[in-house]
Amino acid sequence: MKFSEIEKERWDELAPYLDTCLLPVTGLTGKESPYEATEQLERLRDMLDLVEIPFKGRVVTYPACHYVADGPEKDDSIARLVEGLRQSGFTYIIVATAKQELDFSRAGADIVLRPGDNGVLPGQEFVGTLVRNTWSGNSAS
Repeated sequence: MKFSEIEKERWDELAPYLDTCLLPVTGLTGKESPYEATEQLERLRDMLDLVEIPFKGRVVTYPACHYVADGPEKDDSIARLVEGLRQSGFTYIIVATAKQELDFSRAGADIVLRPGDNGVLPGQEFVGTLVRNTWSGNSAS
């Protein structure tokens, strides 16, 4: 479910069921050509589909962080967002990026989804198991 689909009047009713936030991180630097930015957004969309489609009704997708700083600041900015999302009431936070070189493992999210070393996105079964295990308290990423 997209954040924009949730009406103010229904949030208190829905909040107990929508306990997981999906935070997309595109990871643009500003040096991309228009077609490169498009390609990166399409790959991110494919990554998000691995969570949004099977877990619709429990996951709220927030607006994407399109640009990230170089160096340690990128981890700090994502960590601040993760903490803010927890303070807003989400129990579980999933950070997802389609850029293999971005590693947000120190950002405090329950799950960090990113391509493997070979650049391939994780499989649907792997992501589903990871999310369900996190919800049951059996795993962290």
